[in-house]
Amino acid sequence: MKGPKRILLILGAFSAVIVILSRCMTAADKLPDDIRGEAYAGAASCKTCHQSLSADYAHSPHGLTSQKVNDSDLTGVFPPDSNSFSLNANEKVVVEKRKGGFYQVAYKDGVAVRAERFDMQFGSGEKAYTYAYWRGKKLYELPLSYFAAINNWAISPGFPAHMFYYDRGITSRCLECHGSFVEKELKHESTFSMNEEMKQGSIIYGIDCERCHGPAKQHVVFHTENPEEKTAKYITIFKTLSRKQKMDACGVCHSGNTLMAQKSVFEFKPGDDIDKYYVQDFVGFGGGKPDVHGNQTTMLTGSNCYIKSNNMTCQSCHNTHENIKGNLAIYSQRCINCHKTTNHSEETLSRGVLAANCIDCHMPKESSKLISFKQATKNEASAYLLRSHHIGIYPAERK
Repeated sequence: MKGPKRILLILGAFSAVIVILSRCMTAADKLPDDIRGEAYAGAASCKTCHQSLSADYAHSPHGLTSQKVNDSDLTGVFPPDSNSFSLNANEKVVVEKRKGGFYQVAYKDGVAVRAERFDMQFGSGEKAYTYAYWRGKKLYELPLSYFAAINNWAISPGFPAHMFYYDRGITSRCLECHGSFVEKELKHESTFSMNEEMKQGSIIYGIDCERCHGPAKQHVVFHTENPEEKTAKYITIFKTLSRKQKMDACGVCHSGNTLMAQKSVFEFKPGDDIDKYYVQDFVGFGGGKPDVHGNQTTMLTGSNCYIKSNNMTCQSCHNTHENIKGNLAIYSQRCINCHKTTNHSEETLSRGVLAANCIDCHMPKESSKLISFKQATKNEASAYLLRSHHIGIYPAERK
């Protein structure tokens, strides 16, 4: 056998082998590798069966809490005439498009002395965007953040107000609540100091499905091979968790800034005990009163609504699969589900239909003691307002 016939025979044999191998491959073999380990399937695998949920969640604050910066997205963040921030008479930081991307460029006496690129974005944009750049295997915060309240740039929280600063490091601890994974390596520099390096390409941006529902590979494989089975198997279903387990799952990232991590919460699975991951570090500001930034579960559990209920959790008001931020009418209806009768004063009732907005009176926005921002034209720092999750009666709001 020579020539074309031999080639056709060989190709036919190869095709047969490929067909046989493909039939022998299981659903597990077809899943992409996940950097977190063999038990994980990756968020892309969830889309096959949960297209609508995945699409909605991708645009939710949890899904958008961190992203790799795309220049096309950044173009729409700021108007061209408000891209400069003066720190003092001699120094300013300017957002500029240069070869290779957008940069925050520091100028001193009109001369550019430092330029770092927008590499990563933190925040969904509802309140603000904070940005970071890579230097080798280390991530650093950029000096300007973009605040929705003023539709403009201001000094990043905690940064000096009268000089540019580019050397505030961002560690994996930040990404534990603003991402789903990053590969890190700790190196001993001395007896009392450690140096952390992170691998850029290992970041899983945003809070993905498996941060809240646990490793999903076994779940995906089972339902791929058994499509007729409609009862979810081998995955955490929140309604099956105890009240504490539900609160702990949210508390991993919403328990506040007065906790000290004992081990990486990337390891936390729904159903785990949060007390094995955190210990109380210090009381904090305001005589022990939790700050509105990041303390949602602490504030909620101190509310009478929570204390007097047997089953109230974060999920009583929030469905993380939906994006209804700012829709006070929907949230108010969830209040009314429990408070079908209310005793309001005549003064309060005179304001109109209360059912459309319980929230501003009973969960008002308050100034964070931990975060503020400095605008270029003002001497005093501007308040960073966040929704209080301590449900109660606020005399000032009532007036």
